[in-house]
Amino acid sequence: MKASFVSNMSLQNTMRLTVAKAQKEMQQLQEETVTGRHADVGAVLGAKTARTLNLHRDLQRMESLKSTNALTTQRLAASQEALGQMSTAANDAMEVLIALSGITSADQLDLAKQNLGNALSTFTAAANTSFSGEYLFAGINSDVMPFKDYLQETPPSDAKVAFDAAFSAHFGFTQTDPAVSSITPDEMQDFIASLETSFMGPDWQTDWSNASDENMQSRVSAAETVQSSTNTNADGMRYMALGLVLGQELLALGLSERTRKTVSDSAIDYMGKAVSGIDGERSKLGISEARVTQANVSLNAQITILGTSVKDMEGIDTYEAATRITTLESQLSLAYTLTSRIQKLSLLNYL
Repeated sequence: MKASFVSNMSLQNTMRLTVAKAQKEMQQLQEETVTGRHADVGAVLGAKTARTLNLHRDLQRMESLKSTNALTTQRLAASQEALGQMSTAANDAMEVLIALSGITSADQLDLAKQNLGNALSTFTAAANTSFSGEYLFAGINSDVMPFKDYLQETPPSDAKVAFDAAFSAHFGFTQTDPAVSSITPDEMQDFIASLETSFMGPDWQTDWSNASDENMQSRVSAAETVQSSTNTNADGMRYMALGLVLGQELLALGLSERTRKTVSDSAIDYMGKAVSGIDGERSKLGISEARVTQANVSLNAQITILGTSVKDMEGIDTYEAATRITTLESQLSLAYTLTSRIQKLSLLNYL
């Protein structure tokens, strides 16, 4: 008769392999429970994996568009705010100009000049508004300050130098010369007409503006772009600068009453055109805001549809996964107990 020796090593190895397999499966299930998708999508979906990759790419593109749309919305809002400040300043300046009708008091004229200068400062600050390190009204030259400060004193601004030179060239004397009292309404009207030609022509971008005529465009969907700002070369801004400069430079001079009225009437007319032009730019940007909002509605709908498609392909039943984890935990606990008991088996305990 032959005695056979049975070792408990094979039993221990079997338990160890079972525990390792259960731990690996539990790790995958825990990951799937958290993410809501298969831990190894490629292994589960096979050839369909390429479709899910395409869906993920489309989702990323749409999410990226939504992010840029948020910046575009903020840019448009900042532009609207700055344009609103310009419009308010233009209306306030118009009220000052209208109130000057028939006034000859030097003190009141000096006060009006100061008020118009303040309006010009407000206009300049609003025109140089920046957002996220970019100037809103510089067109595509967004890294360059678009509007030069006319009231700069040291050194005098290009626009101020150009105005003084144009006045001297037209009348033959400077603004401080007593001869200004001899300027007739017709002469002043001719001078103002020549200034308008200068402001509305290429001299504007030499003396006043560093902006590009081409406005910033922002893509809001796969097939649509919108204008996301305006620039300081717009007619409304040119007319505003012209009207403010006329009032600030000429109304307080020693002009005759009729000539001063010519200046005042022209300045009021230009401020009216400025308000109309600036509000027109606000309307354009308002249309862009509406298009961005509509684009976001469409993007949200597409993201929902694609997300549902991805979930249908990659998603798991989280309740089933949680139940399986509970089962595995019970199995592991039992396996640990059995392994501990097997390791304690020894003939020495029975001798």
